[in-house]
Amino acid sequence: MNEKYDLSNFKKIVNDLGLNLTDEQYEQFIKYYELLVKWNEVMNLTAITEYDEVIVKHFADSLSLIKAIDKEVLVRGSFKEGGSKITVIDIGTGAGFPGIPLKIAFPNLQITLLDSLNKRVGFLNNVIEELGLKGIDALHGRAEDYAKKGQLRESFDVCVSRAVANLSTLSEYCLPYVKVGGCFIAYKSEKTAQEVDAAQNALDKLGGKLISCEEFNLPGTDLFRTMVKINKEKTTPGKYPRKAGTPSKEPL
Repeated sequence: MNEKYDLSNFKKIVNDLGLNLTDEQYEQFIKYYELLVKWNEVMNLTAITEYDEVIVKHFADSLSLIKAIDKEVLVRGSFKEGGSKITVIDIGTGAGFPGIPLKIAFPNLQITLLDSLNKRVGFLNNVIEELGLKGIDALHGRAEDYAKKGQLRESFDVCVSRAVANLSTLSEYCLPYVKVGGCFIAYKSEKTAQEVDAAQNALDKLGGKLISCEEFNLPGTDLFRTMVKINKEKTTPGKYPRKAGTPSKEPL
């Protein structure tokens, strides 16, 4: 194991989340951290670079998906025994959060990372190669473009996003990627009651239905989080998402 970093707090956080990781998985997280810091010197990936902060605010936060999807399902990588692999898309992944931590912890998931900045996608591809990750790819493009018919529209079981946007805007970007019967899960760092109420019209138009808002603190901290889970009940009308910029300027 890498002795340069104290893993005791990281392991406690992982255990508090109810997960068990191998030495190899911890090594992958450390390598990811080192690449993040190295690349961050020449491009803006994250304002959070201290090891102890990264493992909480990026790694643990990303793994909090287990608050919205059953751990056994994530570990197995399929919704039922012997079923097909769960396909996940991470919209606006940035430096790879939550997609890469999810891939490290749950290697059976099939993950696509989407980001609009090509330099970040270069970083993501380097991480994927250096960590030896399989069943994960990084795409350069805007959410509006890949959601078009004939691209990746309604191709995924699960869509996740930690992007900073209101739920109405985020739902318009994300729900078009989700298959009917799948779900969209938004990572939020505040209470969401008002935001959820304001998003109801958007969800109705996009074919989504609110299932749960799971509130919790990140392990060992007072950092508040909410996981908003929205099921896809109907096909999203073809006119959504609207052209670039419109969902944020004029939320549904």
